[in-house]
Amino acid sequence: MSLESEAGLPGDVLPGVLSESLHAELVAFRRDLHMHPELGNQEFRTTAAIKERLERAGLRPRVLSTGTGLVCDIGLAEGERSTEPVLALRADIDALPIPDTKTDCPYRSTVPDRAHACGHDVHTTVVLGTGLVLADLHAKGLLPRPVRLIFQPAEEVLPGGALDAIEDGALAGVSRILAVHCDPRVEVGRIGLRHGPITSACDRLEIALDGAGGHTARPHLTTDLVTAAARVAVDVPALIARRVDTRAGLAVTWGRIESGHAPNVIPQHAELSGTVRCLDLEAWRQAPDIVHAAIDEVATLHRAKSEITYMRGVPPVVNDRESTELLRRAMVARRGMKSVETTEQSLGGEDFSWYLEQVPGALARLGVRRPGERTVRDLHQGDFDADEHAITVGVEMFTAAAFLDTNAAPR
Repeated sequence: MSLESEAGLPGDVLPGVLSESLHAELVAFRRDLHMHPELGNQEFRTTAAIKERLERAGLRPRVLSTGTGLVCDIGLAEGERSTEPVLALRADIDALPIPDTKTDCPYRSTVPDRAHACGHDVHTTVVLGTGLVLADLHAKGLLPRPVRLIFQPAEEVLPGGALDAIEDGALAGVSRILAVHCDPRVEVGRIGLRHGPITSACDRLEIALDGAGGHTARPHLTTDLVTAAARVAVDVPALIARRVDTRAGLAVTWGRIESGHAPNVIPQHAELSGTVRCLDLEAWRQAPDIVHAAIDEVATLHRAKSEITYMRGVPPVVNDRESTELLRRAMVARRGMKSVETTEQSLGGEDFSWYLEQVPGALARLGVRRPGERTVRDLHQGDFDADEHAITVGVEMFTAAAFLDTNAAPR
């Protein structure tokens, strides 16, 4: 399919193709971020590096009031209110508290127990590169609409730094927001798309169980907390599965159970912690009441007192159909029909969902798997890495979207 059929423009005039020199600069920028990962709300070096490069391009980024992260408008003077709808592009900039286990990698993390193991360095570099390309096009009078870059901190910190960015005005005047997330299952040069839910909701759950302990020879005189904790761990997920529509995918999964110190002593305290994930937005809104009730029933049956801390995380990312189609058209315009594949809904959580509670938008899965590579370097693993050609793919897709999305109505 030609660019003319997709964009209404001759194929050789759609701007935004990345030069080799800028690609090389962006790869170096990404590697620098990869070597210096920073956790959520601690991304001071990262923020400074992004700010310096944007200012060097003649832009005027604004650091968020939380001290890390920034927003930057292209095609708007500082403080100017747009009379046109603004397209926002979002990147998350924080890293994970895990060690980088890659070997023979010149840009592996230099910070102990810190790694960009979720690809946020790639996301950041893609949006930065898009901004640099669009700033150059704007200077030439070619940018058809204002674009806002959002470099958001603390995506990995529930309930997510997106809420802080929104409170700080990141969505003011925005009519649509787009983002990418690295996907090591998708080969570089391709993206995965899905309209409707593409991630799940994710909450955290902490439970404390208490009761009278005692000797293991006389469990009938005690609150047998080890048994109570075991029954909560097994029975609560089973109860929940029978109290909501199974299509909602509401699931409790435990990551920690702790109780006791000696084999012949029934303890007085037990703890469980885990996550609550849900595929459906309405079921997610009901989840706290459903989970609380199930825990109380099981704990009471075993004569244990329960204290429940239910921490709201993020709702599902629900891709708007029109925004999903915009990303598809942009990718096809750049790389052809075979560059887009349909992706499944993930049980992972993503705070990009908070933006979509306010404005329409979509998240694409950006292929980062090297051609021919059979081993999947999965997200949140210490050996995660990305084929850096994905940076060019992401930049060119976003720049195409900025030109193809010329008819969006203000919200």
